[in-house]
Amino acid sequence: MLDLDWISFVIVGLGTLFLIGELLVNMKGFFAILGMGFIAVYFLSYLEPGMFIMMMVIYLIGIILIVIDGKVLNDGTLATIGAGCMILSVGISSPNWVAGLYAIIGIIIGGFASLIFLKVFKRREMWTKLTLSDQLTSDRGYSSMNVSYGSLINKEGITLTDMHPVGTIRVDDKDYSAVSNGQWIPHDTKIKIMHVDGTKILVSKLDS
Repeated sequence: MLDLDWISFVIVGLGTLFLIGELLVNMKGFFAILGMGFIAVYFLSYLEPGMFIMMMVIYLIGIILIVIDGKVLNDGTLATIGAGCMILSVGISSPNWVAGLYAIIGIIIGGFASLIFLKVFKRREMWTKLTLSDQLTSDRGYSSMNVSYGSLINKEGITLTDMHPVGTIRVDDKDYSAVSNGQWIPHDTKIKIMHVDGTKILVSKLDS
């Protein structure tokens, strides 16, 4: 069966499914063993021992970069590079471009399919920074609006600079950065604060 091009999709897909799944949920290494087994079979089927070690290292570096991103950066940069390393390793290792394409598709589908594990098993704490499970509502102690900025709603002020649409306004002798609702408002124009979201202030021109 290893001579069939599409089998690389199955092997790499399952390997990625379980390895990424181990990163997402706490399976005490069981998924990691399964994933490494499938990936090792894939590389051993097509590579000499020297290249096998090299491609495994590149693949594992990709996994490590994803882990570092989840634990430290949380911005997706290293995770993207890591996914690129994984795709590069299986693509180069394939016996032909068709099998390589199947393997790359296996990584993509296996990676996305691993998200299903989050619905079944307990997620790892390293991903809680990337996902907010609770609604950020005021009754739970959260507020998307800065209190001091929230008190500005419906107050009137004057523009210190031209707003097209971002500019500076003055309200109660204090200066703020604000944005108009798609309007071009010249300086020294009276405005009214219509909405505040965090520290973002939306203003509207007052009629003369």
